[in-house]
Amino acid sequence: MSGQRAAAEPYTTRFESEVQSVDGRKVWLEESYFYAESGGQPADRGTIGDVPVEDVRLVDGEPMHVLAEEPSFRPGQRVIGSLDRSFRLYCMRAHTASHLLYGAGRRLLEELGYGGFDIGEEKVRVDLETSTPIDDEVLVELDRLVNRAVWESRPVSWEAIPVAEAREREEIAFNEATEEGAFTKGQVRIVTVGESGDNDATNATDPWDVAACGGTHVRNTREVGPVTVLERSNPGEGMTRVEFAVGPRAIERRTAEKRATLAAKEALGASIDAVPEELERVVTTREELEEEVRTLNGQLIESQLEAVEPTERDGERWLVTTVEGASANELSEIAQERAGDRADVVAVVGRDSPPFVVVGSAGDRSAAAVVDDLTDAFGGGGGGSDRVAQAGGFDAEPEELVDALE
Repeated sequence: MSGQRAAAEPYTTRFESEVQSVDGRKVWLEESYFYAESGGQPADRGTIGDVPVEDVRLVDGEPMHVLAEEPSFRPGQRVIGSLDRSFRLYCMRAHTASHLLYGAGRRLLEELGYGGFDIGEEKVRVDLETSTPIDDEVLVELDRLVNRAVWESRPVSWEAIPVAEAREREEIAFNEATEEGAFTKGQVRIVTVGESGDNDATNATDPWDVAACGGTHVRNTREVGPVTVLERSNPGEGMTRVEFAVGPRAIERRTAEKRATLAAKEALGASIDAVPEELERVVTTREELEEEVRTLNGQLIESQLEAVEPTERDGERWLVTTVEGASANELSEIAQERAGDRADVVAVVGRDSPPFVVVGSAGDRSAAAVVDDLTDAFGGGGGGSDRVAQAGGFDAEPEELVDALE
């Protein structure tokens, strides 16, 4: 029996072995180069004796192969194991890239801790514990440093050392909860992304990353190929999830980013270096124009309300009218301000499709009760407080709502 031999000899993708045990679709081999799912890395794909392998799991520290169907071979026979070489190489590259990302984090982030990772079909995620906010600028710098480490052709090696020794070495990223597969019989497997031979390299004389890890890796960072950091999220308090892609997906994303940058350059009439500054200017101008439009809309609505005379209803003054080109939120503020000024109740019908109604009240009448009466009569939905309320989605024309309010 072999344990995770795949991690020790990751480039082996075809082998011959004796069948040790068969239980339905479950098969154990004398030695296997299939990687069993562990520590965020998925199980290898391939065939054993021409039967597809659906899954590989660790049982009592040994790989158990789950086949797509019950095999015809029996214990004692020798079979050929063949791995999906493309998928194995993808996992090797992706797993090594996660070490490059963590190494980049060592150089950028404060109080860095490792929370785990996962290799997916399209992207890889690494969970980082850090007190440093990871914003867009930090993502860009992580991307730059990872790809620089790829370019520097740093050697990647692995060895088993006593767990006690690993605990004493501060440079080792060490998380027993997420790297259970790296530990066996008092030993822990350490993966090192080493020094660069390039004198112009970032920290050329220092290892890029040293970590407890039980996964498969390439022998040199240049084999990782292109890496593109995609995005970030927050899966839990104090944790930041960084996602990246390797290989074709990384190239596709980088191509999309390049196209977007060139489109922005063309639209703004600026050089690529000047795009951020020009975009900031455009956004500022847009915000100023939007504020000006809001002001003009407010003035227009105010003038429309001024042109309407309040009417008496149940001993209260009601001001009811319709407006166009205003949002419910804009009208809510104005209706609440004008209630108590020229009328006890201000009800404004927005001529959208479907129309909406905003009600402001300064008297005993509840604004929420007014919109409830309208939704009971014309459908739709809404709500609010005694002072201001709004509703929409009515099955009615604006004039019908006005008549009901008057």
